[in-house]
Amino acid sequence: MKAFALTDVGQKRKINQDSVFASDKPVGNLPNLFIVADGMGGHNAGDFASRYAVNTVRESIATSSGQNPVKLIREAIELANQGILDEAAAHEEMRGMGTTIVVTTIVGNYAYTANVGDSRLYLYDGELRQITKDHSLVEEMVRLGEISEDDARNHPDKHIITRALGATRTVESDFFDFKIEPDSKILMCSDGLSNMVDDGQIRRILEKPQDAGQTAAELVNTANLNGGIDNIAVIIIEPDTDEEE
Repeated sequence: MKAFALTDVGQKRKINQDSVFASDKPVGNLPNLFIVADGMGGHNAGDFASRYAVNTVRESIATSSGQNPVKLIREAIELANQGILDEAAAHEEMRGMGTTIVVTTIVGNYAYTANVGDSRLYLYDGELRQITKDHSLVEEMVRLGEISEDDARNHPDKHIITRALGATRTVESDFFDFKIEPDSKILMCSDGLSNMVDDGQIRRILEKPQDAGQTAAELVNTANLNGGIDNIAVIIIEPDTDEEE
């Protein structure tokens, strides 16, 4: 397995509120772990929320005796949500902070993924497929048939998310599992990438014969060239599908 993680403040923001974690080595009872979080909140609160979520999820999984990937990830996300709420209650300047999160682990030839918010996971296997589903107002409108996907891309309310860590006492994660075919690539990202680089551009970059670091850098550079209006977070994973299942 090869993996590379990269964040960038972008062209317009002064603070980077995106956080990433990438380990192709075991974390607790998981064989690997990858996390992207996109924080929100005034001053440094969004920065704190995303880092807190990433660190809490990592530490929870590292110290758990559990074996089931879905349960491990769910419990870790719930713990992070509670912690963000507690920190916000204890510090006035952090009130209202929150973060999206997308987490994945690869076990053999299968990936187990959870998301809250609009940070995404894509699978590239010759075609580009968005595995996660955004928890956003505009995505809900698309699902209900009220607007088209093309309209959604430039909708003025596309930044409004309907689910986040730190928003409510209980948080619901969506889970996805999928098989990974040989020569596939996985992209995890914040909306600072997906809002700036369309699926066609993403696919063309992922299909290039370059290493994970070069791919991540090209995606970030393309987002910045296209405007870079938000922080950008990218993780590229090239799984080893020859591992034993």
